[in-house]
Amino acid sequence: MTSTQTWTAAMPDDTVGQTAFINARLLDPATDLDTSGGLLTDGEEIADFGPQITADSVPDGITIVDCGGHCLAPGLVDIRVQIREPGEEHKGTLESAGRAGTAGGVTSIVCLPDTDPIIEDMSVVEFVARRARKIGLSKVYPYGAITKGFGGKELTELGILAEAGAVAFTDSNKAVADATVMRRVLSYAATFDLLIVQHPEEPSLAAGAAMNEGEVATRLGLPGVPTAAETILIERDLRLLELSGGKLHFAHISTGDAVDVIRKAKARGLNVTCDTAAPYFSLNETSVGEYRTFAKLSPPLRSEADREAIVEGIVDGTIDAICSDHLPHDEDSKRLPFAQAAFGGVGLETLLPVSLELYHNGFLSLNQLLAKITVRPAELMGLPAGRLKKGAAADLTLFDLTQGWKIRADELSSKAKNSPFDGRLVQGVVLRTVIDGRTVYTLDN
Repeated sequence: MTSTQTWTAAMPDDTVGQTAFINARLLDPATDLDTSGGLLTDGEEIADFGPQITADSVPDGITIVDCGGHCLAPGLVDIRVQIREPGEEHKGTLESAGRAGTAGGVTSIVCLPDTDPIIEDMSVVEFVARRARKIGLSKVYPYGAITKGFGGKELTELGILAEAGAVAFTDSNKAVADATVMRRVLSYAATFDLLIVQHPEEPSLAAGAAMNEGEVATRLGLPGVPTAAETILIERDLRLLELSGGKLHFAHISTGDAVDVIRKAKARGLNVTCDTAAPYFSLNETSVGEYRTFAKLSPPLRSEADREAIVEGIVDGTIDAICSDHLPHDEDSKRLPFAQAAFGGVGLETLLPVSLELYHNGFLSLNQLLAKITVRPAELMGLPAGRLKKGAAADLTLFDLTQGWKIRADELSSKAKNSPFDGRLVQGVVLRTVIDGRTVYTLDN
């Protein structure tokens, strides 16, 4: 994008007055509000919103922002982001994630625990939260690791980590492969009402794989991971959930079979939820092209039939939320032969415009789509975010619903540029991001 992007750190000791956002299309997916009107902030909170807030109704002395008829909605909530700090700051930092997040309208981020050191004790949880507050961009909430060192054997102190601020627990892109350990995890977590998030991929079936198993992988001469690797682990964990009780969430599902299995489990009354990431409903395995490493993701991009099934799962509610699965890498990790290149792509800035394709293509209403990236992920993680509500934090995104642009990886705000959407034409541009009543990002056309 050629427009000028501006960030302003929102320091905790800043004094924030009153701001009136007028001439907006107000959207609140939590209540299905979709109306013309305005929104008034008072300090860090939403004071009022609705059709009654207009230029004529705003008292003197209040800052006025004319939204130009564009969409004003709750800030986005992204529940799967790797920030890389501490430990791998050459790939990404809390600040670069905050800049990418606010440029994408994301006001709340849940970060994966695979930092260095791993988020498996209180000190790292507190470091991440403290550092994010100091930077003053997107709010950051950490996951805690399920097992020590992601080793899949010894449980971390889940209860203590939750008290320190961990919102849920995952071993990131490593599955808890041992069934006995997973049963113990679910039982222990149920005692404290904690959410366990599983990466659904049976490790032995995925070992050494570079992309989805099938015709494309065969033509390219690349080892593939079968779709059954995802389904097998999901089916196993659902059986364990029946034994132990508790809450289980499957991250970034990518196959039609997984959607079917989870749909049936929900119908049986199991306390199971899931999300998918933007690439899995918008791209398929052909995006690998001629060994394009930016399209090497985990789980891998699947067949067109799987992509269509993911869309269906989003539409019928089987898939609860959409995330970016933001996983930044430096050039040295991606500019390698495909089989050796690292898995993952950045996605914070592209989450909204790519997700809006589901609206523009007629699959979901605008509020139905926004619910998947605001209130529903916030509810899953127990976050006070994702809705317009008097007295709630004034975390907002203002966006132009129809403006088209071309994603250019080298122009993204993220420190890393490994976007699987490089070169894609999209519709939807974030114009302004507000966190706790402070404008922290603007796009000046």
